[in-house]
Amino acid sequence: MTVHHLAEENSILNKFIAEIRDINIQKDSLRFRRNIERIGEILSYELSKNLSYSSVDITTPLAVAKTSLAQKNIVLCSVLRAGLPLHQGLLNYFDDAENAFISAYRHHPNNDEEFEIVVEYFASPSLENKILLLADPMLATGKSLVSVYESIKKHGIPKEIHLVCVIGSKEGVAFVEKNFPKNTHLWIAVIDDDLNDKGYIVPGLGDAGDLSFGNKL
Repeated sequence: MTVHHLAEENSILNKFIAEIRDINIQKDSLRFRRNIERIGEILSYELSKNLSYSSVDITTPLAVAKTSLAQKNIVLCSVLRAGLPLHQGLLNYFDDAENAFISAYRHHPNNDEEFEIVVEYFASPSLENKILLLADPMLATGKSLVSVYESIKKHGIPKEIHLVCVIGSKEGVAFVEKNFPKNTHLWIAVIDDDLNDKGYIVPGLGDAGDLSFGNKL
């Protein structure tokens, strides 16, 4: 797997990362969602450089201009519900992509720190031979992304897989690297060092779904 860690180079991305982490700024859920969306746009731009392009002729009022355009067989798939703002950022740039949505959540059967990933809802076009952009803002243990991939590949094998995340842990990155095809690309804004005993990223930012849409039961 090829890891593209954007925070390794200074850019305006740092501002958005700082704001989604800040416990005072993140109280504004509208701003939190917008910052996740903007991070998705930056990740989209960087990811777009890795796609295949073909030359096309564009007719202007004065002449014909040649340009290169990316392939159009892209499917954006986001993990509900936290992935929705990130999905919008991707869709702002890949606006002619097909869309898919899948639910995944942590289930604690013994009411302790041990959990399993439950995947229930999936709505998608065919993924066969498509370019799959699989988006989940938080890459903690990596189990959610792996469980999601195991579920969706029953609906077709993508030609390319690009994982798109905002914040991850080193452990989570290593886990997806072990369990995804070798030609997978991971596009991630920032990678933190640790997970706590509950499997949350440290320093991280908290629960991205709750910060975007409110606390859940």
